[in-house]
Amino acid sequence: MAEAQNTIKVGLIGFGMAGRIFHGPFIHLVDGLEMVRIRESREENIQIARSRYPQAQITSQAEDILNDPAIDLVVVATPNSSHYVLAKQALNAGKHVVVEKPFTPTSAEADELIQLARQKGRILTVYHNRRWDSDYKTVQKVLASGVLGKVVEYKAHFDRFRPALKGNTWKEEEAPGSGIVFDLGSHLIDQALVLFGLPQAISADVRIQRPSSPVVDKFEATLFYENLKVTLSAGLLVRELSPRYTLHGDQGSFLKYGLDVQEKALNDGLLPHLTSTWGLEPESIWGHLNTEFQGLHFTGRVESELGHYRSFYDNVYQAIKGEAPLAVKPEQARDVIKVVELIMQSSQEKRTIPFEA
Repeated sequence: MAEAQNTIKVGLIGFGMAGRIFHGPFIHLVDGLEMVRIRESREENIQIARSRYPQAQITSQAEDILNDPAIDLVVVATPNSSHYVLAKQALNAGKHVVVEKPFTPTSAEADELIQLARQKGRILTVYHNRRWDSDYKTVQKVLASGVLGKVVEYKAHFDRFRPALKGNTWKEEEAPGSGIVFDLGSHLIDQALVLFGLPQAISADVRIQRPSSPVVDKFEATLFYENLKVTLSAGLLVRELSPRYTLHGDQGSFLKYGLDVQEKALNDGLLPHLTSTWGLEPESIWGHLNTEFQGLHFTGRVESELGHYRSFYDNVYQAIKGEAPLAVKPEQARDVIKVVELIMQSSQEKRTIPFEA
């Protein structure tokens, strides 16, 4: 009986790429979370859902999840333009809510949801899962160690090579919250804000590089801090990749190529509960450190930390149970959207915009 009382019943709205690949496998891993309903309409995804989560009921209507009194937690894994509406409906129904990133198309909508969650006394968080990437966790470890001294420059790239439109995806359709700044940029911005806090000002260049693209597919933004320059960049016409992370300090530098291995594993059909080496980066993409710290010179590889997106849902369970504070606070996710808005404004007005908290 005690075990049943500790189980949080989950309804997953959306079983496309986000729900199927990035949410379902990690909800499944947490003992205290039980997937009981999935909203999906595409037959191929329904078949996958039934095979992986036979205990869950499949429905074509989000209302079946929102109106189910047995469901404690609603996960919104739908196109960006619907995040605000579905999260608001779920909160009004008395549910705890996880929203796929980006939080909402506007910071005003994010603020409204934050206030509503407070009024309802519900947990509201956003799936900024790349805080648990192996490469980012390694960057955090290097920074915390102090071996770089006073850091003066940080660069982070999230690039792909997709010269042709992917086709049959809402991500390349013009709609609120679409484009690369909201998509890949949200990850880069969230990571930078966790490391360095809110910037003093932002300057950015946003553009469409592929002639057939209806949405922004390239951006570069500079976040200005006191004695620190942060450059974030993402594009879809990058065949030869730059370092994923570049950090320079007054005592050393750290460069990291390659990408956390979890996304590729998930796309290849691997599941974390069946893969013993989950989140383990090969030595070939470990980062390179060159430093003189406390009189000792070191040049060589730094073993990557273990990545695991399960940590996000472990924390959600603990936060709902009152056992831990939220790792991804909704105010932090709202600040990401504020930065996105300033990036777009800076590019449009061709000027540096001060950040006002």
